[in-house]
Amino acid sequence: MTTSVQKLPTGFRRLWTAQTVSSLGDGVSHAALPLIALTLTRDPMALAVVTAAGTLPWLLLGVLGGALVDRWDRRRTMWVVDAARAALLAIPAAAAALDVLSIPLLAATAFLLGLGGLFFDTAATAYLPDLLGRDPVLLERANSRLRSTQTAMSGFAGPPAGSALLALGRAVPLLADAVSFALSALLVRSLPAVPRPVQESRESLLRQARAGASYVFGDRLLLGLALRPAVGNVAFLAVETVLALFAHDRLGIDTYGFGLLLTAEATGGLLGAGIASRLARRLGTGTALTCTAAIEGLAVLGLASASNPYAAGLALAVCGAGMGATMVLAPSLRQAIVPAHLMGRVASTSRMLAMCAAPLGAFLGGWLATTHGVRTPLYAAAGLLLAMTAVTASMTSNRRVEVALQAAAQAEDGPDRPASGAPAREGAPGLSG
Repeated sequence: MTTSVQKLPTGFRRLWTAQTVSSLGDGVSHAALPLIALTLTRDPMALAVVTAAGTLPWLLLGVLGGALVDRWDRRRTMWVVDAARAALLAIPAAAAALDVLSIPLLAATAFLLGLGGLFFDTAATAYLPDLLGRDPVLLERANSRLRSTQTAMSGFAGPPAGSALLALGRAVPLLADAVSFALSALLVRSLPAVPRPVQESRESLLRQARAGASYVFGDRLLLGLALRPAVGNVAFLAVETVLALFAHDRLGIDTYGFGLLLTAEATGGLLGAGIASRLARRLGTGTALTCTAAIEGLAVLGLASASNPYAAGLALAVCGAGMGATMVLAPSLRQAIVPAHLMGRVASTSRMLAMCAAPLGAFLGGWLATTHGVRTPLYAAAGLLLAMTAVTASMTSNRRVEVALQAAAQAEDGPDRPASGAPAREGAPGLSG
């Protein structure tokens, strides 16, 4: 039997259900937390603190978090983290019910939820290839379903539900998110155990974290996969910073229309996630990744040039499709070629690069809009995306992908080496003696 007709195991369905429930809760809190903060203050800086607090764990502890995940049992990490997040949310919910909720408490909650997300997401990324036997086809199918569900729940269903629940009281959306985490923890706890990766010689946490980062930067294929979301976040945050202003001032879109504009992007994301595996089969994973990156750049260029809401909506839908496909293909490839005991560190290093790039994009978008006009950040973002496509095309070519997959299949549990077959360098993981 070939991998093309293999079914995803029952364990994956439970993981999928757990993420569906958790993503719905994430969508609820994503809409509700800023609105709850708005009931407490109108100070823009205070609101920004609550928003930024959730991203700080990735900036401060991203690589170290990955090193810890590589030391821990991944299934246990996931359910313990979700159980802890469920308990955590009871604190601001109780404070809201007692009318003693404050901005510092909301910011602390956002930070701890973000810290839990760091550990859960990294552990889930590392657990999935073990569950699916590191099969590239199964990984693409699984990530396509996970990504589609995450988009649907956190992008479509969750935010309206969060706004509606907030009308019942400030504690209600927080309790709803807590319930989603508790259900997710129960489902994840029932997942099958997978063999723990062989541990490296006992080194300091910092040294292991550095080894994970070196593995990414020492391999052209993995570096290319990491650069795309990093540069992409600079571009997309530059767009997001001015998108509401651009839609209002240049396209004449009101508040309701702006919501529809964002829905167009999410709809495209669902389509892209759904067709990602088909693109990879037809074009090869490397070429498919280059094409989706080019599509994103051209779509943002179309958005910058748009003169009416319909053209802008179409451009965002196309951009969303490119992003949706990329976010299925790139993680699936990484999960297929990275050794199990390094998966947490490699995943967290890539995610940290992307998260660190986001504030730079937001600052760039605001500065360009202030000094050169509201369309300028969009044109600059398109230029960045197209330049990134040209730079990384050879780094993630079909040839490199095939070599990496062959090397991973041959290595199995043997000594690690850079995934794309590049020569080993001193200091690379697994080569220190």
